[in-house]
Amino acid sequence: MTPVDYDILIIGGGMVGASLAIALQDQPLRIAMVEAAPFRAASQPSYDDRAIALSQGSRRIFEAMGVWDTLAPVAPPIEHIHVSDQGHFGITRLSAREEGVEALGYVITGRALGQGLVASIGERDNLDIVSPAILQELKLGDDHATAVIECDGERELITASLVIAADGGDSSVRRLLDIAVTEKDYHQTAIIANITPQRPHQNVAYERFTVHGPLALLPFDGQDGEQRCSLVWTHGPKQAEHLRALGDDAFLHELQDAFGWRLGRLRKVGQRASYPLRLIQAREQIRPRLALIGNAAHTLHPIAGQGFNLGLRDVAAVAEVICKARAADRDPGELMVLEDYARWRERDHRKVIGFTHALVHTFSNRFPPLSLARNLGLLATDLLPPLKHALARNAMGVGGKLPRLTRGLPL
Repeated sequence: MTPVDYDILIIGGGMVGASLAIALQDQPLRIAMVEAAPFRAASQPSYDDRAIALSQGSRRIFEAMGVWDTLAPVAPPIEHIHVSDQGHFGITRLSAREEGVEALGYVITGRALGQGLVASIGERDNLDIVSPAILQELKLGDDHATAVIECDGERELITASLVIAADGGDSSVRRLLDIAVTEKDYHQTAIIANITPQRPHQNVAYERFTVHGPLALLPFDGQDGEQRCSLVWTHGPKQAEHLRALGDDAFLHELQDAFGWRLGRLRKVGQRASYPLRLIQAREQIRPRLALIGNAAHTLHPIAGQGFNLGLRDVAAVAEVICKARAADRDPGELMVLEDYARWRERDHRKVIGFTHALVHTFSNRFPPLSLARNLGLLATDLLPPLKHALARNAMGVGGKLPRLTRGLPL
């Protein structure tokens, strides 16, 4: 085999890529991570920081990686989930106590999660961080991959046994290798903002299906101790543009009408952002010398907050496959090794993507018989413990064949 610079080359140092680097940094592997943005740039938290829902399974992964103690103080728990359909009787309530867990999930801002991951990446002889740098070329050979990286205006050639694409929904790896995607345009736009309610959120996450689309409020605490909720509100593109253009008071009035008064008056809204919603799936998860993880492999509708958690389970699986290959003195970039990763992740991808896709279509359709059926379904789930337990385990990301990290075990 041709000598290479690295065993593992991670393209993308965001939350998924950095998590993989942490998972592997204590292994006998030579690792490089390429990130376009300055990796250790510090910035102050703000009211408008976007929140992320972490599942119970994601907590276990971070615990096994030795990261959770850093994240826990800034990741308040979700103790209850309240699901409802605007203007109808259907309701489902999930409780951490009923499931025998401390929390159904946790809420953390993207900035706090990023800072926690950066702090957990130590100064290791076997881990090089190339940042800020851009991937310019990528070729997959028989016994190694070759990447051309531009850093500080200079081009550098790097060779590796395995390339991991963790560079997001607009993946440069996919583009350079002509990896096709399957794309479904939902013709919806997500409005993102932080909200300050009158009443304490009491660690309840709300998922409310409105006539325009799903509305989610995630509970978290600001740096000043003020209780807030992170809003994800789905609308058609024209209505979303209208809502973004409204003044704060008018926007809060519209939101209050859609959400109701469970949190009292909604008193403050931060800066609003929006983005179009599409389902994007790479048609190839692996090639010889290549594996795709996170949004590079799948970009989901934000309903049910499963996107990042699905990507983190990709990290847990590919890290375990790599470690098993190395322990057996096998090349981690071999197709047969990577096929184990692809098979392992196929069921979880299919289940989560199918679940979120079905939710979007089921609760976007206002046809009266279907509306009655889905509300009966919500009510039945609330009243029947086996159905409720199955839904809770799905939300917590702890079902199916789990990698060691997802079981809270080290690699």
